[in-house]
Amino acid sequence: MSHIPKAEYARRRKALMAQMVPNSIAILPAAAVAIRNRDVEHVYRQDSDFQYLSGFPEPEAVIALIPGREHGEYVLFCRERNPEREQWDGLRAGQDGAIDVYGADDAFPITDIDEILPGLIEGRERVYSAMGSNPEFDRRLMDWINVIRSKARLGAQPPNEFVALDHLLHDMRLYKSAAEVKVMRTAAAISAGAHVRAMQACRAGLHEYSLEAELDYAFRKGGAKMPAYGSIVAAGRNSCILHYQQNDALLKDGDLVLIDAGCEIDCYASDITRTFPVSGRFSAEQKAIYELVLKAQEAAFAEIAPGKHWNHAHEATVRVITAGLVELGLLKGEVQALIDSEAYRAFYMHRAGHWLGMDVHDVGEYKVGGQWRVLEPGMALTVEPGIYIAADNQAVAKKWRGIGVRIEDDVVVTRQGCEILTTGVPKTVAEIEALMLDARRDVA
Repeated sequence: MSHIPKAEYARRRKALMAQMVPNSIAILPAAAVAIRNRDVEHVYRQDSDFQYLSGFPEPEAVIALIPGREHGEYVLFCRERNPEREQWDGLRAGQDGAIDVYGADDAFPITDIDEILPGLIEGRERVYSAMGSNPEFDRRLMDWINVIRSKARLGAQPPNEFVALDHLLHDMRLYKSAAEVKVMRTAAAISAGAHVRAMQACRAGLHEYSLEAELDYAFRKGGAKMPAYGSIVAAGRNSCILHYQQNDALLKDGDLVLIDAGCEIDCYASDITRTFPVSGRFSAEQKAIYELVLKAQEAAFAEIAPGKHWNHAHEATVRVITAGLVELGLLKGEVQALIDSEAYRAFYMHRAGHWLGMDVHDVGEYKVGGQWRVLEPGMALTVEPGIYIAADNQAVAKKWRGIGVRIEDDVVVTRQGCEILTTGVPKTVAEIEALMLDARRDVA
């Protein structure tokens, strides 16, 4: 069962319906089962919007929200109980479970949807749906509409307006409740423990996948069913590849390892990056770059508070990193001019963070009316500055080449500023070196 209370799902549905125009209907399908190969399925993961409104974990389901419907506003179509299939594939909620456990007002077998749903749509002026995200379902929806249109001469009234559900729903998802933050703290704590475990296990002669295995073990042992995204374990020059995922190179003394990994709990993601030396000790150049990135991250935290806008944190990281690169001799020129010309992008080519929630790159607009969005309590985001000096960068001295550093933490905006959810994993040079030295002593 979900860590989110049943009453909260009901509040979300009510809040969404309150934003819908009168005499309308919202229709949302569950995620389809994805085939890995032939008759082997990927591990099932519910669609985030569907999960947000229902907490219902099964495939082959459709939500219909119908404000003002006399027999109940929340209708759920789902699979029927089937003892034979349940013996093969696991238990199903069925229609009784949909009502008793998941709070539906009314529930019907998914096999009856073609007969029942057109009748629920008929007479409604507007249909809200996740248009474009599921082309197959879009086609089915149009088939249902055409059934109604075909009966227009008999007095049936097809809807005359179709509106994307995304805007209403995704703005709601941007603001995390206390229950959501609690789940995200849990995911963050498990992920932090996984990063610590990977640091402790790190040795020259292992492979990147050796550390990925430590992460996976800690995620699963902590109660997470899966990573929130494909784990990045990037050693040496691979640390300069932003979305590196091969994870099969050898770990060598003298190299850094950049790990970007996090688990999800109840479809809520965590997202942590730490960078540390294979040997357990940073070189002078690695330390200089690392501490510059850490300083940039601290500057960003100071810019995350109600009333600050989304881009303030990024601007803070750009200022610190550009000035630091000039100080180290990696950029030449006047700091403001380098910022204006975006010269720093040769080393820092991504933004300082993204929204975080049920999707690791979560939904929600970054600009409203052409202006950067103002931060408000309950918004969750990552803070992840980085510096990447490609191994073949001939514009810098050889001693700097192949150093890639990113430090990433998850934060929630509070009334006073922000709460860092991912404090459970070392971050300073001294803390990382001490942790890794202790792990080596324990083995010895």
